[in-house]
Amino acid sequence: MAPIEIEDLTKRYGDLAANDAVVFDVERGEIFGYLGPNGAGKTTTIRLLLGLIKPTAGTATVLGADIRDRRALTGVKTNIGYLPDTLGFEERLTGTQVLDHFARMRGDERRAELLDLFRPPLEKPVETYSSGNKRMLGIVQAFMHDPDLVIMDEPTSGLDPLKQDRLHQFLEAERDAGTTIFLSSHVLSEVQRVCDRVGIIRAGKLIALENIDDLLTQSGKNVWVHLEEPVENARFLTDDMIDVEVTGATIQFTYTGDVKTLLAHLVQFEIVDADIGDPQLDDIFKHYYGDEGETDATNEDATREDTTAEVE
Repeated sequence: MAPIEIEDLTKRYGDLAANDAVVFDVERGEIFGYLGPNGAGKTTTIRLLLGLIKPTAGTATVLGADIRDRRALTGVKTNIGYLPDTLGFEERLTGTQVLDHFARMRGDERRAELLDLFRPPLEKPVETYSSGNKRMLGIVQAFMHDPDLVIMDEPTSGLDPLKQDRLHQFLEAERDAGTTIFLSSHVLSEVQRVCDRVGIIRAGKLIALENIDDLLTQSGKNVWVHLEEPVENARFLTDDMIDVEVTGATIQFTYTGDVKTLLAHLVQFEIVDADIGDPQLDDIFKHYYGDEGETDATNEDATREDTTAEVE
């Protein structure tokens, strides 16, 4: 059984569908990236998986426990690590006291190892922490009981580039050791670097589910061509060229066809310079979201306000 299996998972708030019949699995020993802008429905999915809110329809299993079965889900939570987007630590406690609290509930056999990598100022109250130090404390508590599954919501939020790199290397090592990691993020470069597969969510609906490498391959090539002189679009452009931008004698586009066919086409023109490269996830993301960005997403802040009565 996959650590996470999601089947038609739906959460509605009146007419608002925060999650709309979402379906996917997260395989054992992979880093799965859940991608979308703020408000697209990522945090709603996580809160459903953890039993913090109840689905309107559909269900999911987490480490074999049905999320609708409170007792079963409670039984597996000691084997789940969770790093929320908003860290709700008791501000008056020191970092050591926070970790001691979680250790009493779940264990902390890896605490010392993790504190060698991520070094929050344990002797100080959490209320004095920077956002980066809070995030590092959160990372330690999420992994210190050596869980089989770790769910992370915007894991690098507040971390400087060096600490982000340290976390990415750590996640890759954890994946190689067999830990399953579900990582929600709107940072495209982060997902492209560490994730094996990615699901893209838009307005509560899952609109893509692919291996990272396959997603990049299927999305064509980024092409930049500078011609000797401008040519008529009807003569140069083909049906396999999308997202075309023409500036005088310079043409940029994404090519979705066979590269050999493109090269055979280009040799018909007087070319001064050209570049053909693989797309970045940022470019692919634009194909799914266009210029609408966050305005197209569901209002996830509103869903959080409505979930208080359902928190277990």
